[in-house]
Order: sequence, then C-alpha cells, then structure tokens
Amino acid sequence: MAKVVRNTTIHAPAEAVFEYLEDKTHFPEFWPSMIEVSDIRDLPSGGKHFHWVYKMAGVRFEGDTDENDYIPNKKLVGYNEKGIESTVTWLLNEHEGDTELTFEAEYKVPVPLIGKIAENVLARFNDNEAVAMLANIKATLEH
Repeated sequence: MAKVVRNTTIHAPAEAVFEYLEDKTHFPEFWPSMIEVSDIRDLPSGGKHFHWVYKMAGVRFEGDTDENDYIPNKKLVGYNEKGIESTVTWLLNEHEGDTELTFEAEYKVPVPLIGKIAENVLARFNDNEAVAMLANIKATLEH
C-alpha cells in the first residue's frame, strides 16, 4: 500500500477543527479531487458512514467510508473497501489553543488501471493534494 502523511498547525481549537471534519459536506470544499459526498449517516461508533465520488488521474471512483475509529476532538479514521481501498486518518493535537492536524492516507494504488509507470506520479499527486487539503482547511478555519 502507498502512504501519504502531512500535517499543519491551525490557529483554532481542536473542537472547531474536529467539528469541521466531522461534517462530511465540507469534504468537496477542501479536498481538491473529491467531487461529491452523499448518504451521510451516524454510526454506533460515533463516526459517520458516507458515500463518496473521487476523481484520481482522470478516472472517477466511487466508494463508501465507515469511520469505526472515532475519538471526539482527537481522531477520525475512515475505512474504504470499494472504489479505492484505503484508510484515511485525521489526528488532532491541541496545544495552547492551536491544533496540529495530521492527515494520513494508506491506499492501494489501482495499478492495472493506471499502469505501473504512473504509480510514482500518482504518489506525488496524492502528496501534493494532501498539502492542498490541509492548506484549505487551515484557510477556512482561520478566517
């Protein structure tokens, strides 16, 4: 599996950052390749289930995420088995009113679809996308 890890410090309390991430309707606002999020519902774990549509390397993917690892104001972990097999983790660590937000994604690259040569290009693309996502979240919550 490929992996990307990026973080940023947001000048906002963890509660505000967590609340923003918990509202899945915000995902297309800050995640450049996320086209749509729907079928959002609460899970017994406290997390959410949601359906997503994502465009990677010009190819449209659809899948469902279940957040089964959920600690309010600290951690959200979503698991996807269809579309793009992946685990997406958001970690929040508050310090003196600021929040260090870490984004981690482990994903299975759909190699037969994009070709082995494109795998490294895709990894760079996903890393750049993670940087853009965090910058978008930061800009939204600090204004």
